[in-house]
Amino acid sequence: MNDRDLAPAIVVEGLRKRFGDVVALDGIDLEVPAGTVLGLLGPNGAGKTTTVRVLTTTVRPDAGHASVLGVDVMRHPAAVRARIGLAGQFAAVDDNLTGRENLRMVAQLAHLPRPGIAARATELLERFDLVDAADRPVRTYSGGMRRRLDLAAALVHRPPVLFLDEPTTGLDPQSRSGVWELIGELVDDGATVLLTTQYLEEADRLAHRIVVVDDGRVIAEGTATELKSRFGSTVIEVGFSSAAGALRAHAVLARLAVREPEQSDSTLRVPVADGPRALMDALRALDNGGLAPTTLVVREPSLDDVFLTLTGRRAESAEPAPETTRGAA
Repeated sequence: MNDRDLAPAIVVEGLRKRFGDVVALDGIDLEVPAGTVLGLLGPNGAGKTTTVRVLTTTVRPDAGHASVLGVDVMRHPAAVRARIGLAGQFAAVDDNLTGRENLRMVAQLAHLPRPGIAARATELLERFDLVDAADRPVRTYSGGMRRRLDLAAALVHRPPVLFLDEPTTGLDPQSRSGVWELIGELVDDGATVLLTTQYLEEADRLAHRIVVVDDGRVIAEGTATELKSRFGSTVIEVGFSSAAGALRAHAVLARLAVREPEQSDSTLRVPVADGPRALMDALRALDNGGLAPTTLVVREPSLDDVFLTLTGRRAESAEPAPETTRGAA
C-alpha cells in the first residue's frame, strides 16, 4: 500500500506563528500518514521546532489548524497530550533519579495503573538496553544512554504518535545508529513519527517522506528519491596536489557546472546535470588545460545537494545550536 493511501495521523493546515517581529511559521501545510516517518528538514530557525511545539500543544499558533489522530491540538490539548510522546533536543530526565525511578515517575504522571508501573519500567529498560544502569543516577549516564532513556520515557504510556525533535543531536555515530534502529522498531510496531533533524543521512535512512522548510514555509516535499531526482545533481569531485591546482581547475570546469563549483583546499566539487557526459567533458578539459588530478570521484545526488539547492547552504555538519533557545525556531 502506498503511504498516500494511509489515513493521516498528523494534519497541519496553514499554520502561522510570530514571535514579535519574527515570523516563525508562515502558512505551513503537511500531513503524516499513520505508521510512517516524516522527516522535517531545514536550517536553524526554519520553523521545525516551532511546528513540533504547536503539535505537542506547548505553543499556540496565531492562525491555521492542526490535529493529531483527528483531535484538534488547540481545542483539546489534554486529549492530544494523552496520545503523543515527545523526545526533544535535550534529554528531559532528572539527573538525580535513577533510570528506573525516572520511568516510574513518568508513568505516575501519565496516570498509568499503579500495579503495572514497575513492570512497564522494567520492560522499557530491557528494550532500550539500560538494565545494567537501571539503578544508577542518570548523572552517571553517557549521552547515548541519556537519549535512550529519554526515548523510553516518551514511550511509557504507549503513544501511537511520537515527535522526535533532533533526537540524535550530539551523539556519537554508534549511539546515533542505535537510536535509528529503535525508531525503526517503533514504526514497525505501528507508531507514527514526526522527526526533525539536520542530519541528512538520518532523514534518508528513516523517513518515508521528507518536508523541507525554510523561513517558516514548506519549500519542497517528497520521498528522498524524488527530492534527489528533482533538486539534486551529480557531483564530480576532483583532487589536486595543491590548492592552486584546484583553483586553475575551477576556471576550466566552471562552464560544465549547473551551479558554482565549490573549492575546499585542494579539492574541487563540480555539480553537473549529466554525469557520464560531463565526466568525459571534464577529463578532456583538464587534459587540454594541462591539469593532472590526483583523485577523481563521481558522486550521485544526495540530500545534502538537495538541501544546498533549496536553501543556498549546506546542512549543519556539527552539532547545531538548539532552536529552543530562539523564539523563532
